Amino acid sequence: MASAAEQLARNLSFATFSKAKALQQRIWFTLGALLVYRLGTFVPVPGIDPDAYAATFQQASQGVIGMFNMFSGGAVERMAIFALNLIPYITASIIIQVIATASPRLEALRKEGESGRRKINQYTRYLAVVFCTVQAYGIAVGLESSQGVVLNPGWFFRLSTVVTLVGGTMFLMWLGEQITSRGVGNGISLIIFAGIVANLPTTIVQTLELSRTGALPVIALFGLLILAIVVIAAIVFFERAQRRLLIQYPKRQVGNKMFQGDTSHLPLKLNTSGVIPVIFASSLLLLPATIASFTAQAGSPGWLTYITASLGRGQPLYMVIQAALIIFFAFFYTAIVFNPTETADNLKRSGGFIPGVRPGERTAQHIDYVLTRITLVGAIYLTVIALIPELLVSQLAVSQFIGGTSLLIMVTVTLDTISQIQSHLIAQQYEGLVKKSRLGGGKRR
Repeated sequence: MASAAEQLARNLSFATFSKAKALQQRIWFTLGALLVYRLGTFVPVPGIDPDAYAATFQQASQGVIGMFNMFSGGAVERMAIFALNLIPYITASIIIQVIATASPRLEALRKEGESGRRKINQYTRYLAVVFCTVQAYGIAVGLESSQGVVLNPGWFFRLSTVVTLVGGTMFLMWLGEQITSRGVGNGISLIIFAGIVANLPTTIVQTLELSRTGALPVIALFGLLILAIVVIAAIVFFERAQRRLLIQYPKRQVGNKMFQGDTSHLPLKLNTSGVIPVIFASSLLLLPATIASFTAQAGSPGWLTYITASLGRGQPLYMVIQAALIIFFAFFYTAIVFNPTETADNLKRSGGFIPGVRPGERTAQHIDYVLTRITLVGAIYLTVIALIPELLVSQLAVSQFIGGTSLLIMVTVTLDTISQIQSHLIAQQYEGLVKKSRLGGGKRR
């Protein structure tokens, strides 16, 4: 089967794509949904003076707020209805998954299949509303504390801001689910991807302007270009890297026929968690730092100013916490999506075994041993890639969008989306072969 699938993949062409009408509809739906998202990033929250807010944002754009603005596709810069983006939902997903590891009830729901998954998603949405409400209220209070930003401060402005921002995040959650089910790719990842790509031209222009004015040496500019190419190549290499465990199947007799033993491979990805640890780590760092940055105005408590400064982009504390969170979530998410005991039981039931390893518990221990070590390598790779932009921001004062985090998200989401498109095309070819075989069989009869 693997060779047949590889053969079909090699035969993919534009003609195959032109015949895949269902895939084309999915792609058009995805593009239309992302267009709706981009339009929403230009609809401002009511009751704000755009010029005064632009001046306030400019003062904080190099800190955590700039990182938040990257994930929101520029919505924070314009204080649009999608300013909170999907950060509250991602944070809620992290907490629900952590609780699920210690809660027998949530663990049982996870094993119930589709119905259990829907209930867990429902709990995640409820928690996301809570986080979103807290963050929106903090942003409203922070905007009121900024001189001249809010036209009519008061509880009406706070309530309208909370309703607007919470509604924007809820709409993006729904839009992401629609893209996942009716489009191509993971909807949540594609929305974040679209925001980063939309800001890419502005980032390139800003970087070239720094070089033109002499703030960024020409040699450093070429170094950034080479670094970006090297980082992209490294991301593609590590995302495709696998540790393949040899699986053997013994001879078996079915009726009067004797089937020869077969060999296969159990592929273990070097980075099983994908881009999730980086997004999770950034989301958790943004949750407290966003409110602190908005409210750290003149007359603020000293401890709040200290927190804001310590969690700034490029600060040692920020980078240490980010590295620790990335490594933690790399192991945590891998443990959620891959169960060595379940895999070993499946191999035992099918008669497969790893040469030199006893089936059952020993096989599970061996798989866990290998998976732990390659996950460590993957976690270190993610940490290095994610810390590159922090070093660039602190040392070269270049735009925060140029670096490993944004490139990691863009390359990973692109590879995943292309893989899904190829899967749809291969399925289309399979359907065509089945139809031809049925027609040929009918003619022979």
